[in-house]
Amino acid sequence: MKLNLKIIIPVAVIVIAALVVAKKKGWIGEGADTVAVETGYAHRRTVVESVTASGKIQPEVEVKMSPEVSGEIIEVNVVDGQQVLEGDILVKINPDLYESAITRARAAVNSSKAVLAQSSVALDEAKKLWARNKVLFEKGAISEQEYDAAQRAISVAELQEESAKYQLQSAEANLDEAYKNLKRTTIIAPINGTVTQLDVELGERVVGTATMTGTEMLRIADLNTMEVLVEVNENDIVKITKGDTAIIEVDAFLGNSFRGVVSEIANSAKLALGASPDQVTNFEVKIRMINGSFASLVPDYGENPFRPGMTATVEIITNKMRDALVVPIQAVTVRSDTSSNAVSYERVLSEDVDESFEVVFTPDGMKAGLLVVESGIQDDEFIIVTGVEDSTEVVTGPYSAVSRNLKRGTRITTDKK
Repeated sequence: MKLNLKIIIPVAVIVIAALVVAKKKGWIGEGADTVAVETGYAHRRTVVESVTASGKIQPEVEVKMSPEVSGEIIEVNVVDGQQVLEGDILVKINPDLYESAITRARAAVNSSKAVLAQSSVALDEAKKLWARNKVLFEKGAISEQEYDAAQRAISVAELQEESAKYQLQSAEANLDEAYKNLKRTTIIAPINGTVTQLDVELGERVVGTATMTGTEMLRIADLNTMEVLVEVNENDIVKITKGDTAIIEVDAFLGNSFRGVVSEIANSAKLALGASPDQVTNFEVKIRMINGSFASLVPDYGENPFRPGMTATVEIITNKMRDALVVPIQAVTVRSDTSSNAVSYERVLSEDVDESFEVVFTPDGMKAGLLVVESGIQDDEFIIVTGVEDSTEVVTGPYSAVSRNLKRGTRITTDKK
């Protein structure tokens, strides 16, 4: 028995010591400082980079109709939603005052013509008087003062005739303006389209001026060409170019996707009046909807299924790469550069720099390895990287471990996803 104890005790001590060493080395057990991680693999796939934004549907061409003259509406010939042709009469304003203005302007023209005729006769008389006085002056029958007075009379008569001509031109211009104002009491359609908004009723009074926007009466839009107006953040606007394709989803037609093309990108940001410097900066982008993409809606909803003001979400395709090497987005994080962290990236070894690098962690046995990578475009799930090989196993989670806790050499246990 004593012999057995002499053998058992040393063996037990050796086993316990081995277990402690194995525990510290991470060969057995997880240990207090062991991090449980999830992993995935680098692989190749097509990556589509996109920018998502929400906005409103609107006609590409919409005309806001305001009168150029003021008055009472005596006739409304359209209703909201009615289709009209260019030249159709939409609204009439009471023309009585403008007809009276024509009468006054015509009388002023006639009066100016009479004044001009009188001025012409007066000029002829002045010329005849000057001719008689010239003969008398040469004979010494009248004084030089009388002769000069006759010459002045001709000059005055000529100026009066010229003034009468200008007055006649002014009166004729007033008459022409009066006719145009009378014509403006009849509001006609400037384009073929649909009345998308009617804001006036029979008997209402509207204000119109030639230099400022008057009362908005109605809107006419060409619903055959629709677009989506969205606001894109300044961080994403640089990715978008004119002609990029877009996938459009309209809330009113859930489950349907439509195609569009970026037709216009604002050069200046849209900022509210008195905006603070820290306000979000957005740029307006217009996406023209492709008519053929909603052909399936025509049988049930007509040729123009979309209405101005409908809410839409667009996904603008900004870049696309086929057969690209990717890893899950959550696998890429940032670490400060040290010699131990950057040994997998050859150029870092030869530079003495102090900067941060994008990295991915890889399982290296029971420890975490580290690879410095360079990222490219990304979609919702994956990001293109260089610096790893195809099929490389990478750590993808949990987020706290990847973003903060993991370092080269950290003991880990893996849970493949």
